[in-house]
Amino acid sequence: MIDKPLFIGVIVLMTVSLIMSYSLSVYTILYFSSNEFAFLMRQFVSVFSGIVLMVFLSKLDPDKWFNKIGLSVFLLFFLVMIAMPFLPAAIASDTGGAKRWISLGFFKISPVEFFKVGFVFFLAWSFSRKLLHRKNMSFTEEINAYLPYLFVFMIVVLLIAVLQKDLGQTMVLAVTLMIMFFFAGSSFKFFLSLVSTGIVGLLILIKIAPHRIKRVVEWWAGVQDPILSLIPFDWTQSLRVDAIAKESYQISNSLNAINHGGLFGTGLGNGQFKLGYLSDVHTDFVLAGITEEFGFVGLMFVLLTLLIIIFRLFKIASRLNNPVYSLFTIGVALLIGFAFVINSFGIAGITPIKGIAVPFLSYGGSQILALSLAIGMVLMVSKKNNLKTEHIN
Repeated sequence: MIDKPLFIGVIVLMTVSLIMSYSLSVYTILYFSSNEFAFLMRQFVSVFSGIVLMVFLSKLDPDKWFNKIGLSVFLLFFLVMIAMPFLPAAIASDTGGAKRWISLGFFKISPVEFFKVGFVFFLAWSFSRKLLHRKNMSFTEEINAYLPYLFVFMIVVLLIAVLQKDLGQTMVLAVTLMIMFFFAGSSFKFFLSLVSTGIVGLLILIKIAPHRIKRVVEWWAGVQDPILSLIPFDWTQSLRVDAIAKESYQISNSLNAINHGGLFGTGLGNGQFKLGYLSDVHTDFVLAGITEEFGFVGLMFVLLTLLIIIFRLFKIASRLNNPVYSLFTIGVALLIGFAFVINSFGIAGITPIKGIAVPFLSYGGSQILALSLAIGMVLMVSKKNNLKTEHIN
């Protein structure tokens, strides 16, 4: 028996994504004179395909198929990511000076979404073979043991953060990698050294890219007043900036949409800020759109459902004896959790906006199908402890 609470939680969020794809896309539909149900139907195809994929994978024998599927996904999309910069524009569309999408005729996919799942599998598979049996390593031995993975991650940074100019996805993978190191047995000292190195690396990636510096400045322009009011006036003059552009405008409208929703929201279809004030409201700002129409109660429902999904993932991981299965399940939980945190922090103005999709909720087939693949693989291995699962359920 598969883990039913996990499956049901994912279905619930996907159902919400269908509802919001229809409600929040109204301005885009009117602006481009599209069919009223265009976004709904596309999202329905993605959700339906994702559910079929999860059910299909859940019925497979993990001892026979899990490693084969995981390695295939990692190798395939790793090669695709390498090839992306060299593909013609007719296949790999150029957006903002970076190739992030591959056109397959009637639909497009974002390879990085699938690569994240494959990368987590690669870490789980490799850690279980190379690291879990090594105990009580010195700090130098830890560096030598983990150095190959850091080298692989530097390639990932080059492919995603530099060539695709997607720092948000790189941050999700970086945090996931560091915490999976910890679960694989690294010392707290080594973990803290990774965090410090990661922060320095993040600052370097921001410094070398003018568009990232611009985004940070625009974000700071929108949040500086309440922060600078807490420190002496003489210090504020060197910290204050006057840039007012899209970043602060988007955050301001996002916060206004959240505030407009109040406790119970304006009602489905009655949101105002989706009408041209808040762009990408059905994708990057879907949480703001949900909160405006369903209020704080609706947001808490989404958050609770997501927490249940993450809890069930960790619960499954704790019961699995196979370290590959367990580490992969933990990695999937981390991918989902950190993507949600980065997106929610961005729309709330706590951090700059990073363009990370909300797991299972944002409009878009790639993230729906990639996460369905990941959850399907977890459901596949959740059968390994069916007696305990049935008892808990």
